[in-house]
Amino acid sequence: MRILLIEDDTVLGAALRDQVAGDGHSIDWVTRLDAAEDAMATAAHELVLLDLMLPDGRGIPFLKRLRARGSVVPVIILTALDQVSDRIEGLNAGADDYLVKPFDLGELSARIGAVARRYSGNPNPILSHGDLDIDLAARSILRAGKPVTLTAREWALFEAFLARPGQLLSKTQLEDTLYAFDTEVESNTIEVHVSRLRKKLGAGVIVTERGLGYRLGAA
Repeated sequence: MRILLIEDDTVLGAALRDQVAGDGHSIDWVTRLDAAEDAMATAAHELVLLDLMLPDGRGIPFLKRLRARGSVVPVIILTALDQVSDRIEGLNAGADDYLVKPFDLGELSARIGAVARRYSGNPNPILSHGDLDIDLAARSILRAGKPVTLTAREWALFEAFLARPGQLLSKTQLEDTLYAFDTEVESNTIEVHVSRLRKKLGAGVIVTERGLGYRLGAA
């Protein structure tokens, strides 16, 4: 997924950025709400990690404006505000989850995955596709009963297809899912990742629509 992180603490922000990127997602990190508005107007983010106390305002009004505009992008609040009333306010404003600092980075990864699965319409982390048995939570795949190892980028790409079965995804959409604003992407990067997935998971796992993009193959 392409994720927007709104966090002004530079030490924590760097740790969060590295954790999310290490999971194979692309992440755009901003430290102010005005920069967040600009980022969301520029790119289609699939999840937002939102601190509540930013230099130019509070996160709750930002979240309420987001929902008032009709945005359904999932939002996970990350904050040191730990009172029950704070959690209620955040969830009532439209947040999908609320994580109190300090928290374990592994738990953040798990919550991102859980929220993403709910929005994809299938909260079950266990999937089957052809001869593939997939555990999204554990990031494990069995092909005809034998384990297959994917890199973080390969996982992120495969998850993008699994979340949109039958949907055509353009090369640009896939690049936006895998890479942040400031990342230089080689022209054949997506083709290389798709080729590696086919070698590991089967030639028909991803179908090419020439000149248009790619879609998940039939099970």
